[in-house]
Amino acid sequence: MRYVDGFVVPVPKRKLAAYRRMARTAGKVWRDHGALEYVECLADDVKPGKHTSFPQSVKLKSGETVVFAYVVYKSRAHRDRVNAKVMKDKRLAKMMDPKAMPFDGKRMFWGGFKVMVDA
Repeated sequence: MRYVDGFVVPVPKRKLAAYRRMARTAGKVWRDHGALEYVECLADDVKPGKHTSFPQSVKLKSGETVVFAYVVYKSRAHRDRVNAKVMKDKRLAKMMDPKAMPFDGKRMFWGGFKVMVDA
């Protein structure tokens, strides 16, 4: 059974180029260590809702957009092995510094999910 890590991030539009460079590096690192897929998606049709929405989930501010991303693994155990290697990878060291991130990491959220339907 496959396993997915998903995350949602608010990104200032003026920092999208920097975020894209960071995401490309991160994607290469995750794939190099065994992730099956690494996908980052830019908000296109995500209006604020009455009760909840992607913009509300990250307390979106003026001049920001939402990024939804996911990483696919063979299983949770595979995810744990891949992430252990990823966290030791020197290519991510600079990117993991909160001061260097092109987004507010305090408003990012993420989680791991078992695949329920894979049509």
